[in-house]
Amino acid sequence: MRRVFDLPSESDKKCPQCERLLPITEFHRNRRRADGLAYYCKICAAARSEASRRKRGIGPQKKASTPVPAGLKWCPDCDQIKPLEDFPRTKKASGRHSYCKPCHNRRDRETAQRLYGGTREYHLRRRYGIGEKEFQELLAEQGGVCAVCAAPDPEHVDHDHRTGWVRGILCFNCNGGLGQFRDSPVRLARAITYLRGTTWQRVLIHPGVYQMCSPTRGRPPSQRS
Repeated sequence: MRRVFDLPSESDKKCPQCERLLPITEFHRNRRRADGLAYYCKICAAARSEASRRKRGIGPQKKASTPVPAGLKWCPDCDQIKPLEDFPRTKKASGRHSYCKPCHNRRDRETAQRLYGGTREYHLRRRYGIGEKEFQELLAEQGGVCAVCAAPDPEHVDHDHRTGWVRGILCFNCNGGLGQFRDSPVRLARAITYLRGTTWQRVLIHPGVYQMCSPTRGRPPSQRS
């Protein structure tokens, strides 16, 4: 009698730890691997992760005390079940962060305080590549005023959006103005031309009668005006 052996199919994979031949649905996705699947099955991967946490002195992973209904998510920090919209979005497979927005923000502040001494230092380092020390040095080189309008105590870092290089320290209005003009010298030059040459004026054309005129549009202003 011929013996029939179970041959592995393309939908199966062997876990090197438990040595079981399992369906690929029992493996997490991993785009960095050739087969697109994790090296270990889900059960073994969870056990290895838990063992690693114990070795590093990290406490047991928290779990919800009650089942989480579909469309909701449990936050390990505040131990509350909330709608998915209450969790920040992420590019991970789940689409949402592990912690709800208030807990996520609190953790961010604590991390910034621990690593950088405050959220401002973290913000400057992360976005512009400089710290508060470099900010103050650059501001001192400008004489403590806005690099454009010379207003005192500017607080906004201006940078080239194409290269990311820091250009100077500006006040709120000048920094926003450059952004509105898209950092374009051409647009700024046209704005200067507009302000100098097409400003409308109220011109007296008859006693008690005025007309809005421009030096380059419509009726030129009277010489007596």
